[in-house]
Amino acid sequence: MITGELKSQVDKIWNSFWTGGVANPLTVIEQLTYLIFIRRLDEMETLEEKKANQMGIDKQLEFFNADQQKFRWSHFKDKDPETMFNLFTRPDSNGLTVFEHMKQMDKKAGAFAEFMKGATFMIPTPRLLDQVVQMIDKINMQDRDTKGDLYEYLLSKIATAGTNGQFRTPRHIIRMMVDMMQPQQEDTICDPSAGSAGFLVSAAEYMYQNHQDWFLDAKFRKHFHNQMFTGVEFDATMLRIGAMNLQLHGIESPRLIGKDALSEANEDQTNLYSLILANPPFKGSLDYDVVESSLLSVTKTKKTELLFISLILRMLKVGGRAAVIVPDGVLFGSSKAHKELRRTLVEEQKLDAVISMPSGVFKPYAGVSTAVLIFTKTNSGGTDQVWFYDMQADGFSLDDKRTPLLSKNETVEEEIENALGHGIAAEESAPYGQKSTEEAHANNNIPDIQNRWQNRDQEAGRARTDQSFLVTRSEIAENDYDLSINRYKEIVYEEVEYEKPEAIIESINSLDEERKSLLQELKTLLKS
Repeated sequence: MITGELKSQVDKIWNSFWTGGVANPLTVIEQLTYLIFIRRLDEMETLEEKKANQMGIDKQLEFFNADQQKFRWSHFKDKDPETMFNLFTRPDSNGLTVFEHMKQMDKKAGAFAEFMKGATFMIPTPRLLDQVVQMIDKINMQDRDTKGDLYEYLLSKIATAGTNGQFRTPRHIIRMMVDMMQPQQEDTICDPSAGSAGFLVSAAEYMYQNHQDWFLDAKFRKHFHNQMFTGVEFDATMLRIGAMNLQLHGIESPRLIGKDALSEANEDQTNLYSLILANPPFKGSLDYDVVESSLLSVTKTKKTELLFISLILRMLKVGGRAAVIVPDGVLFGSSKAHKELRRTLVEEQKLDAVISMPSGVFKPYAGVSTAVLIFTKTNSGGTDQVWFYDMQADGFSLDDKRTPLLSKNETVEEEIENALGHGIAAEESAPYGQKSTEEAHANNNIPDIQNRWQNRDQEAGRARTDQSFLVTRSEIAENDYDLSINRYKEIVYEEVEYEKPEAIIESINSLDEERKSLLQELKTLLKS
């Protein structure tokens, strides 16, 4: 677990980058990522040296030759700031610096090393470089949780939206979706708009926390580290950040594909995955001629949020399942493309759930209302009833500040961590013993969503006035495949009776007479 002291040092370094003229959060994270990787190279080299010495053989891998020992973390980390900075900025006789040496690494150094094209060293001063090196040197790199938590803390610093509607998905929403899908031992998991790989990381953490016994199986370990996780991402910076995020969370060789997921270059991604978790870009629009043709055959549209649903259906194996965040417009849009996509999900595939989320979930990035669609690829229908849930609270305030709604002794992050214990009902989870179930539910619906989803066979008797209920396929079809929860939810209005105008006027006159009497009494007292 990341300590308060380490968080404080990260905050201090973040401010140093800012005052040093490096203001883009992604640039800061990328520079820190490079240094973490440089340290990992030294540690991998040290491990190879120990293996070779113990077994009396030559090293199987070598990242530093005799002339490059000065580029090792263990060599330069204790140098004075100026000397260290020169090693990063002044090429040696072979034209290399610490940074340029790092860029020469290939896949044998991990997935991160594959995406070095375009990497640039942008730490402006010796003092700042020394600060960052000393901070990273304090991280226990043998502790997966500590280094993973530190990187997640760095990623939480991203506070501005990207282009084409891309922004960081709140981690507790990702965790909710992963917990609902319950990744299985044989799954092949993909995020076609991977970004910083938050969904893939969360799926891996789910297995570490709930299925430690799986890791005793060598076959599973090989699958976990090499075939289980795939991310598709067009942006080179995000590919590097995502690769490091995965590796720091214990996934050694994830498959990361540097392509535009909607383009012809990605057409080989067909019938490959058993689970897809995604938050595709919202509000984007593409020309028909740059979109892979098979996607247009599902629904002819230029809107990226619709095209990504078509892509996910193509990428899934038959029987594969998906949990996808979509803007509300996908649920009720009146265009032919919107209606056809919804009809496809309901009639040709198996639509399992629609979870409507409040508009504040993505603040301060965006105020758009969103929903989670959960569906299974069948190519033969299968939708019987669709489970709807009206999420009204996620444990944070729904304004731009997104302030945690605290219980008596815990932060909301700890609440969510405990309450999302897999299969644990809200009433049974630790934080909710400290306050009423009603208050807990009002602050955070996520535990209730998790619990009701796992027991949705018991939802049949729920009234349309409740937060969750089932709707039949035939009723959805009758409503032109509208999936907005307000189409089906019933609102009960409480009748309020008001007094007749004559009685209100009489009360006002009575109050006026009382006022006059008190005023006269006050005047009398003042004269005496």
